[in-house]
Amino acid sequence: MSVALLKKAKTMEPRFPNKSTKVFGGESSGILNWNDIKYPHWYKMYKRLVGNYWQADEINMSADVKQFPMLTQSEQDAYLKIIGLLSTLDAPQTRTALLISLYATDPSVQSIMAVIAQQEAVHNESYSYVLSSVVSLKEQNEAFQLGRKDPVLLKRNKRLIAGYNQFVEEPSIENIVKTLVYTALLEGLFFYSGFAFFYNLARDNKMVGTSTMISYINRDELEHGRFISELFRATLAEYPELNTESMMEWVYQEFRTSVELEMEWSTYVLAEVEGIDLEQMQGYIKYRANKMLRLLGLSEIYPEQVENPMKWIRAYVDNIDGTKTDFFEQKSRQYTKTSDLNGFDDL
Repeated sequence: MSVALLKKAKTMEPRFPNKSTKVFGGESSGILNWNDIKYPHWYKMYKRLVGNYWQADEINMSADVKQFPMLTQSEQDAYLKIIGLLSTLDAPQTRTALLISLYATDPSVQSIMAVIAQQEAVHNESYSYVLSSVVSLKEQNEAFQLGRKDPVLLKRNKRLIAGYNQFVEEPSIENIVKTLVYTALLEGLFFYSGFAFFYNLARDNKMVGTSTMISYINRDELEHGRFISELFRATLAEYPELNTESMMEWVYQEFRTSVELEMEWSTYVLAEVEGIDLEQMQGYIKYRANKMLRLLGLSEIYPEQVENPMKWIRAYVDNIDGTKTDFFEQKSRQYTKTSDLNGFDDL
């Protein structure tokens, strides 16, 4: 049975209406009027995304430069491995966001995905920036090789890589829906044990520059996950033939598998790090999975983990539920522009 592949959206087609008939596989002129789009509240999402603009080299890393050699060996190893992980995840996201936009026939989706792609590029640049601040070029390059060589990381990313590549090879509506699920997993689950490591350092006033940068990335990823979840729900509403019991069971199974892989990775990378309770971390991973499933319009699969067991994390990042945090207070305290790369003028 052959798979019906979607064609890339035309750049301009004046015969079609400005308001797209579908997010994928629909008809649209290509003209974007934010006051005449199919899902009007997506304009607010676009505005939130562009309002999050930041640049990596505006974050002052001078204190981190001095502190990194004073971290324990376990902390240094985890720092490098987690930066390697984050770069492995964010680098493909720039391309994936652009690929999704190529097949989106709704111009509002194209614009939002363009902003997401730009932010993912900034995230990836920021990992190079922080590593260049604290370690040699040789150690930087070794950290960026982990995504290709570390067996635990390769195992953890295998399904995600296969799913993304399947979308490239067969851009069907079903594979786009599955890519949106993998993207939601990446944006909403796969980053979070790594983020927690940096916030744990910041609790002890260690590597606060890195933690501040991570909190900006985290804030972006929360918004990305929110939009991708909405795009998933809109696509299923427009293609009800895909909204089947078997598709939903596939989603649940991917979440279960991803949770197991994330818990295995977090144990591997954080076992020797002081201050992180691995049992709490596993609960936090399940909590994040429940949260993303709710955003996708699905049911929780870990009823014992509806509450965040690591509530202290809220002090370091915006919360997607709208919980008030001290993020902006932290911004004024820590987001100090520097006059040169990595803050060396301040040493």
